Amino acid sequence: MIEQLLQYDERLFVYLNSLGSSSFDGFWLLVTNKFTFIPLYAFLLFLIFKKLGWKTALVVLLLVSLMITVTDQMSNLFKSLFERPRPCRVPHLEEIIRFIAPRCGKYGYFSAHAASSMALAVFIGLLLKKHFPKLVFILLFWSALVSYSRIYVGVHYPLDIITGMCIGGITGWVFYKIEQFFTHKYKLNL
Repeated sequence: MIEQLLQYDERLFVYLNSLGSSSFDGFWLLVTNKFTFIPLYAFLLFLIFKKLGWKTALVVLLLVSLMITVTDQMSNLFKSLFERPRPCRVPHLEEIIRFIAPRCGKYGYFSAHAASSMALAVFIGLLLKKHFPKLVFILLFWSALVSYSRIYVGVHYPLDIITGMCIGGITGWVFYKIEQFFTHKYKLNL
């Protein structure tokens, strides 16, 4: 059963990856680059500071740093445990996929990009939902774009992405609950 699931995953990857076109490669390489969204992160921090105060903003900054570290390290742990080669490392796929990423890591299950972006989307979306109710949907869309970019550039299978997004969503929710605990216990945004 697992073998069949992995075959379906590979086929879906080949299909989604083949949808790419050289005219869009630059866009997707930009989306997949972790430094591209620094202005977005700064803007979100500004919104948190404006709406929730500087004490809460500091707690959020600390929690986001910890949350990204957690998703990154969980991804590294899973990669070490499962040792599933990335599609760009599979010999029978090399001839049929579009690999445009600057580099190809060794193992890919699960995607740290997908986990981190989803964790951030859920955490910040829930944190600011009272002030910006539609922001969570914008951030979820952004996370989906970042996640799909990993398939487009040829470094992750769909299952890597789905797992990363699920783990990231749960992690974002847990960190939101932690933030709520600290905010209410220490009355940080009053």
